[in-house]
Amino acid sequence: MCLVVVGLNLLLVIFTVSGLGLIGVAIDYLRHHLDSASPLPQWPLGIAPPGNWPSMAVVTAIAGTVLGLALLGAALKYATAVATAALSQRVLVQLRTDVYDKLQRLSFHFFDANPSSSLINRAAGDVQAVHTFVDGVIVKVLVVVLTLSVYLTYMFSMHVPLTVICLLSSPLLGYGAVLFSRIVQPQYREASRLVDDLVRTLVENVQGQHVVKGFAREREEIAKFHEANQKIHQQKRGIFWGISVYQPLMGLLTQWNMLVLMGYGGYLVINGQLQLGAGLFVFANLLHEFDNQVGQITNIANTIQSSLTGAGRVFEVLDAPIDIQSPLDAVRLPPSECCLVSRKPQGGSRRDSPTLHARSVRFDHVTFAYHNSDDNSDPVLRDISFDVAPGQCLGIIGETGTGKSTLLSLPARFYDASSGVVRIDGIDVRQLDMDDLRRNIGLVFQESFVFSDTVAANIAFSHPEANHEQIERAARLATADRFIQELPDGYHTVVGEYGSNLSGGQRQRLAIARALLLDPPILLLDDATASVDPETEHDIHAAISSAMQGRTTLIVSNRISTVRDADHIIVLNEGQIVESGTHDELLTQGGIYRRLAELQCADMGQT
Repeated sequence: MCLVVVGLNLLLVIFTVSGLGLIGVAIDYLRHHLDSASPLPQWPLGIAPPGNWPSMAVVTAIAGTVLGLALLGAALKYATAVATAALSQRVLVQLRTDVYDKLQRLSFHFFDANPSSSLINRAAGDVQAVHTFVDGVIVKVLVVVLTLSVYLTYMFSMHVPLTVICLLSSPLLGYGAVLFSRIVQPQYREASRLVDDLVRTLVENVQGQHVVKGFAREREEIAKFHEANQKIHQQKRGIFWGISVYQPLMGLLTQWNMLVLMGYGGYLVINGQLQLGAGLFVFANLLHEFDNQVGQITNIANTIQSSLTGAGRVFEVLDAPIDIQSPLDAVRLPPSECCLVSRKPQGGSRRDSPTLHARSVRFDHVTFAYHNSDDNSDPVLRDISFDVAPGQCLGIIGETGTGKSTLLSLPARFYDASSGVVRIDGIDVRQLDMDDLRRNIGLVFQESFVFSDTVAANIAFSHPEANHEQIERAARLATADRFIQELPDGYHTVVGEYGSNLSGGQRQRLAIARALLLDPPILLLDDATASVDPETEHDIHAAISSAMQGRTTLIVSNRISTVRDADHIIVLNEGQIVESGTHDELLTQGGIYRRLAELQCADMGQT
C-alpha cells in the first residue's frame, strides 16, 4: 500500500510538471506569433504540431492537452487520497489491535507501574497520534521528497546557476526545523503527561461518584478538573506560540527565493539566455511549488513533535518486556479429569457434584518482593513453605497487609517468586504452559469484577463454549441460581457497568460460578466474604463449601469462621508464617490466631 501511495504521487507530480511545461510552451508560441523576432518555442520531446496548422488550432491543441492532464491529475488526487487514508487506517487498526494484544500478555508488574488512566490514554489517544504520524509525517515526507526531487531535476535541467542561487536559503529551513524540534519536543511530552492527569481525574471522579456526592464534594471536584484542564491549556498555548513564530519566519525565507528569481531570472530573459514561457514562467511556478513543499516541512516538523511523543508512549507498551510467559520447552499440564456431572444418589434426589482429579500445591522457601524503583525494597513474603495435598483445603489468615492476597497471586503466575519455588503436582509453575496452568486454577477475588453483559455471559467468561445447562449447574453449585431466577430476564439479564445492579454478595456468587464452570482442580479464594452482611456471608459460605468438594483449595480470609473447617491453617504476620495447624491446635497455642478468634467472638457477643 505504501508503494501504491508513492507511485500515485509520482504520477501526480509528473502530470503537474507536464502541464506547467505545456503552458510555458503556449506562452512562447503566442509570443513568437506576435513577435517573429522572439525565439521559437522548444516543443517537449521534439514533438511539434504540423507547420500548416493555424495558430488557434495549435493553441487549442495545447489547451486540450493541459485540460486532459488536469483531469487525470484530479483523478490521481482522488486515488492518492483514498490510498493514503486506507494506509493510515490500516496502520491505526493494526496498532490498536497490537496494543490491546500486548496488554493481555503483560504481567501485573507493568500494570502496577502504569496507572489505568495512562494506559487508556495510550490505547485511545496516543494510538491516534501514531495514525497522525503515518498520515501527516511518513506519507507527507515521502511526497515532499519525491516532489522536490522531480522539481529540482527539472529546474537544474533548465538553468543550473539560476536554480543554485534561488535555493541558497534552503539550508536555513533545515536548521530552523531542527531548532524548532528541540524547543517543542519537551513541551509536547509534558502536555501528554498532563492529559494523563486529566484522564485520571475524570476516571476517578466517575468511579467514585458515591464518595463525591456522599461528602458533598462536587464543587471541589469541578475545581480540580478545571485546574487540570487549565494546565493543559497553558501548556498548549506555549506550544502554539512557538508554532506561530516559527511558521511565518520559514515562510519569509521561501519568499526570498522568489525575489531572487525575479531579479536574476528577469536578467536572463532580457538577455535571451532564458525563454519567457518555458523558462521563467515554468521556473517561477516550479519554485512556488518548491517553496510550498518546503513550507510543508514546517508543518511536518510540528506534527513530528506532537505525534512522536504519543508514538513513543505507545511503543513503550509495545516494547515492554513480557517477563512472565510460557518457556519455549514448556511442560504441558495434562487436562484435569474433572467435569460437572449430574448424579442421582441412592436417596433418589438429583444433585450436581464434581468428579475431580485434584492437584497438589507446594511452596518451597518462597520469597517475593514487588518490583519498583527501589531495588532494596522489603519482601512482602519471606521464606514461605507449605504443602497442600490433592483435595485438601489450606486456610490462610492474618491481619491486613501481611501478604495473604499476594501469596494467592503466585500459583497462577500473576507474579513470579523472587526466590524459592511454587510447584503444582511437583512441577515448578515457571516450567508449565501458562494456558494449561491457569485453566487448572479457579480464582475468586475479594473484589469480584463483572462485565457489562448478561449474567450467563459473565458466568461463561471462563468457558465460552459452555452450554446453558452447564452454566446453570455452575450457578447452582455457587448458590447463585435462586437470585438469578428472580432477575427480570433471568440468565439473560444484562448487568450494569461493574455489576452496579447487583449486590456485593450476588457478584461474589457469580464469580464463584464463573470459577466452577471451568471445573478447576485447584481453587483460590481471596477473602470472598469480605464486606458482606451475615445472611450473604452464610450464602457465600454455602457456595464455597460446595465449590471446595474434591478440589485443592487455598482460601484467604480475615474471618475465623471462613477458615476454621480447613484441613490446615497458616497464620501470616509481616510476610512470614508465624503459626500453623488445625483450628483446634491454633486455639491452644495462644498466639495471633487465638487473639483474632477472641476478638471476633467478642464482636459477635460470644464467649
